[in-house]
Amino acid sequence: MTHQNSVYEATVPVALYIAAVLGHPAVTAGDVGPDSGECPTHPTLVRLLKWLGDTAYDADDGCVATEEPLHGAGNFEEHTATRAFRDARPAIFSAVRAFLDHDDAGVRHTALVAAIPLVGHPALVRHQAALARHARSLLATSTDRHHRDRVLDALKGWGHDVSGLENTSDVAARERYARLAAARASRQDGYSEDPPF
Repeated sequence: MTHQNSVYEATVPVALYIAAVLGHPAVTAGDVGPDSGECPTHPTLVRLLKWLGDTAYDADDGCVATEEPLHGAGNFEEHTATRAFRDARPAIFSAVRAFLDHDDAGVRHTALVAAIPLVGHPALVRHQAALARHARSLLATSTDRHHRDRVLDALKGWGHDVSGLENTSDVAARERYARLAAARASRQDGYSEDPPF
């Protein structure tokens, strides 16, 4: 369905199927029953939302812009499977957004991270303000590095000032990413050593 950030012909029907079954009781049922006294977890729902989000990032505007220099301007967008997934974003978003207010923080946060790349679709841009509110809530409670990075990047991309939302871990991660990017940029021809490696 996907491999190494590539979108295939089978990706779109699978994504649409997953979006269609997200609300099914077999998917939304938690692993711990309500009679046990413990809060239920939702690993299946979280995994499906995560896959939708990861796939949406593989076909988002940023990835398209990154891939164009490798394939020629406009050619990557002409890739039929990627274009089909990008066209399907409204249907996928419709299913994902239902979980933005879920009782379980893991589900809620994963749904937010999945929704962010989907609202790059022109018909969905109007949802950015609502997602920004959810992003601020996530940043106030979550320590998950991946989730925090995704929502901080989204907020910055949407023109929000995130300086008051970052914690010390976010600042350290941002500085580390900047050092890694500088090190990559300083390598001649993108290689750390001469071929053969």
